[in-house]
Amino acid sequence: MRTPFEYAVIRLVPRVERGELINVGVLLYCQQRDFLGARTHLDAARARALAPDVDLEAVATVLGSWGRTCGGDGPASRMSLGERFRWLAAPRSTMIQAGPVHTGLTADPGAELDRLMTSLVG
Repeated sequence: MRTPFEYAVIRLVPRVERGELINVGVLLYCQQRDFLGARTHLDAARARALAPDVDLEAVATVLGSWGRTCGGDGPASRMSLGERFRWLAAPRSTMIQAGPVHTGLTADPGAELDRLMTSLVG
């Protein structure tokens, strides 16, 4: 049986004032399956093409925190999966941000997250 899910593309915007971005991950939430996950991949060459001085180590650290937040590390442990998703997907003007939230139907949220990573980031 397919169930609804929500997802947002995680974007790297190295120079917010320029508005240029690359997709670096996907955040996916499926309430009916109790699933929240984030997959990320930083393509260093693409990031440097937009901003030669971007701190790749800092970006990688922040990207890693998305997965840890999904898993409930730190203060996120007091939040429901839906609250974590909404917090991560909220608009912000930082270098790492989520794009608009989209919806779909899936029988397997983990496989859907992998499929979205391949088609939107890979």
